[in-house]
Amino acid sequence: MTAAQPALFVPHGAPTVALRPGAAGVALAATARTLARPRAIVIVSAHWDTATPTVGFADRPETIHDFWGFPEALYALRYPATGCREAANEVVAALEAAGLPVQRDEQRGLDHGAWIPLRLMFPDADVPVIPLSIQSRGGPPTAYRLGLALAPLAARGFLVIASGNITHNLGDFQRVGRSGGQTPAYVREFADWMADRLAARDLPALLDYRRQAPGAVQAHPTDEHLLPLYVALGAGGEPARIERFHAGIDDYVLAMDAYAFLPDERGDS
Repeated sequence: MTAAQPALFVPHGAPTVALRPGAAGVALAATARTLARPRAIVIVSAHWDTATPTVGFADRPETIHDFWGFPEALYALRYPATGCREAANEVVAALEAAGLPVQRDEQRGLDHGAWIPLRLMFPDADVPVIPLSIQSRGGPPTAYRLGLALAPLAARGFLVIASGNITHNLGDFQRVGRSGGQTPAYVREFADWMADRLAARDLPALLDYRRQAPGAVQAHPTDEHLLPLYVALGAGGEPARIERFHAGIDDYVLAMDAYAFLPDERGDS
């Protein structure tokens, strides 16, 4: 039998993480080595955003270089993943069983939010990969519901990896990159608030983060990069045991916190 899997929220940071993984990359690789071999990986990236949940069915998903102005070496990198139509059909069935509409995409590849963490965690590309889109217009409740629909798959050996960032302000990233400087206060304040609310399992506050969290709008002028966190939270089951296995800041403004969500067999709250 295939071992049950956690759900993971991982940072993908700037594309240069693929060349210089840093402490976050080390943590992702180390965590991957602790896992039983997954039957398949469902990868949810902040960079695939659709109106309707969409499952990728490509037999060999292309490595998408969806960024500009970075070192030329990045564009030569490939992640030679394979898909699995049987596993993709199970993802579709799980979403439909939860009452969600689903579409299929026969050609979707892996954007950098997907292939960068996958390349760090599973460098041999020997586990089938199924891309799944987010729906940013629905905000955190929709992302959490998407994750809940995936939770039964974890018991069947599917590893859900949701890729985004705890903070993601592209304007600040570019400004600080040009001028250097210090980490804005909101970066740590927001990351700490998220960690506290996750530890407390305060789902109402988490879903309402935009009004309740300090510096929320600065941390996420648009919230697509935070939504994968809610997918992972839902996919971990109810209630989930929550482990933050990395905390740090890259490029002054990108909080690189990573979380594992596991079914809590004690059932306490």
